[in-house]
Amino acid sequence: MKQHLAGVKGNTDACSQIPGDVRFKILNTLKEIENKKKKKLVLDDTNDGPENQDGDGDDIEGDVRPSQKRKKKGIDLHEYFKRGVHDPTQPTIKACMQSKERIHDVDMSVALWFYDACIPMNAVNSPLFQPMMNKVASMGHGYVGPSYHALRVGLLRDAKVQVSLIIDKFRSTWATTGCTLMADGWKDTRQRPLVNFLVYCPKGITFLKSVDASDIYASAENLCNLFVEVVGMVGPENVVHFVTDSAPNYKAAGKLLAEKFPTIAWSPCAAHCINLILEDVTKLPSVHNLAHRMSKVTIFVYNHKSTLNWVRKRPGWREIIRPGETRFATTFIALQSLYQHKEDLQALVTSTDAELKQLFKTSKAKEAKLIILDERMWNECLIIVKIMTPIIRLLRICDADDKPSLPYVYEGMYRARLGIKTMFRKRKPLYQPYTNIIDRRWDHMLRHDLHAAAYYLNPAFMYDQTSVCEKPEVMSGLMSLIGKQTENSKTKLVQELRSYREREGSFSPDMALTCSKTSQPDEWWRYFGYDAPHLQKLAIRILSQTASSSGCERNWSVFERIHTKKRNRLEHQRLNDLVFVHYNLRLQQRSKRKRSYDPVDYESIDKTEFWIVEEEEAGELEYDELENALAEEYPKDHEDTNPEKSNDIDEDFTMPPEEHEGNGGRDNEDWLL
Repeated sequence: MKQHLAGVKGNTDACSQIPGDVRFKILNTLKEIENKKKKKLVLDDTNDGPENQDGDGDDIEGDVRPSQKRKKKGIDLHEYFKRGVHDPTQPTIKACMQSKERIHDVDMSVALWFYDACIPMNAVNSPLFQPMMNKVASMGHGYVGPSYHALRVGLLRDAKVQVSLIIDKFRSTWATTGCTLMADGWKDTRQRPLVNFLVYCPKGITFLKSVDASDIYASAENLCNLFVEVVGMVGPENVVHFVTDSAPNYKAAGKLLAEKFPTIAWSPCAAHCINLILEDVTKLPSVHNLAHRMSKVTIFVYNHKSTLNWVRKRPGWREIIRPGETRFATTFIALQSLYQHKEDLQALVTSTDAELKQLFKTSKAKEAKLIILDERMWNECLIIVKIMTPIIRLLRICDADDKPSLPYVYEGMYRARLGIKTMFRKRKPLYQPYTNIIDRRWDHMLRHDLHAAAYYLNPAFMYDQTSVCEKPEVMSGLMSLIGKQTENSKTKLVQELRSYREREGSFSPDMALTCSKTSQPDEWWRYFGYDAPHLQKLAIRILSQTASSSGCERNWSVFERIHTKKRNRLEHQRLNDLVFVHYNLRLQQRSKRKRSYDPVDYESIDKTEFWIVEEEEAGELEYDELENALAEEYPKDHEDTNPEKSNDIDEDFTMPPEEHEGNGGRDNEDWLL
């Protein structure tokens, strides 16, 4: 009727008796109704579905009361097409038109299954959760899920084959950049010694296999034979670096492997070495006593409900971090956390609350109160945290998997040591207990040719005027590594070294010098090393490696989630298959993730500000008080009065120069390298 009166052709004839002004108004009203319907049905640009043409124009607005303005709400389909053309499973019209009650019923079924099977809620964050739901929905009504036996045997076998295809894509990267083979031992809940093998390359870490080493764990020869077998799986020509634990049997087996494969360099885990340095520092009497006393504060606060409730009501309160059992860095994290809560804790012990006053009449509360009000104790807490800041920064670099860390271990250890000496203003009796610990661990664990060669081939250090790339030990490590190459390439490598050192050919542009500080070392060689192809290939293979086996240690958490007390009867092969599928399925997702900071921030290693939370201005340290306090524990009887002629360690140590006024910021004392 409206189209008849408006004179719209197609469905009916136009009325010839209606006045022109009335026809014009009705025609405009029909156009407005059509525009409103188009706005209600908002579809994605990629949706080519049919338009809703059910409207007949009966909802023309005129003199209608407010109670009559309720309209049937249009369905917004945009939310069903959030991903547009990138959505591999476009929902059907039926799925889009389901009622809220029907959707809630389906969601409840999924939720009840989660609750019944005790599945963690964050399982829905898995990138495979929604594709699984889409696949189930595409099967339609009546689909029966896989059986217990199918999940346990057939599907697990097929999943392992499918995941193996992902790993095969990385093998071409192993041939180009080389790779680091990592091995680490562990005992499961049944006390079986297991050895994890993972492969590191710049694109990511791959879980290779897990071996039950019950019969070969104690023998270095048997371990070496196992390592040789795994090297054969990866390819001896692809493995550049082999990293293991520092246990005596692993150390002996690693050296035997290096003898069988001269081109493979073995070294213990750098992160483990740094962790042992932190452990040795915590054993110093001054640090041990400080940590023991400050721990009493944490125990007191968290063991009494009244004190815990009081501090949690403080504005901006954050829980005090407590040390872990295996990571010794957490001791210093806990001290730093306690220092941040200094004002809150002092306000606690001076509160006028009646309940707290009654509590502080006990002996343990009085002891905690004396510690909290002792300014000298807080001063020592601040000092020890600042002392260990350089070591913690180096640990963060070596413990990261995002970027190769091997090129930074040599310089990082130097800067960490320099930061500690700067903290004590080069006063030997104060810094020597800490630097001696670093020297001892470096000599016994991390003094290897591969670290020296990586330091020399890193352009950020080679073209730094204050670097020590020309030190005999650095050159000796580099030449030793070149000597293990093939006879044809040795001479060419030595010839090309001159171009690299003197910045000739492709190394000469100013952009090469500028990018040496901003680009990753392996990427820099790809861009500017084309005039030295043999050295370029060797440098890329060395500078693309990691220095630690932290990936193995993190993989144990996967074992613990799968091999629980309720599932402790899993046979080793099935356990290995489950971990293989679980770890490597996320390989592509891990490579896409980005960190909020650069893990290879080597230039800030020797800085001594706080390193856990936001950096804040620290107060002036009482160095005279610090010197007097530590002089009692480390007397000056044997101190050399001429610091320019004194050495931190024995004469057989060769160490690069530190900062002093006459040589561009480094002093005369030899360093541990």
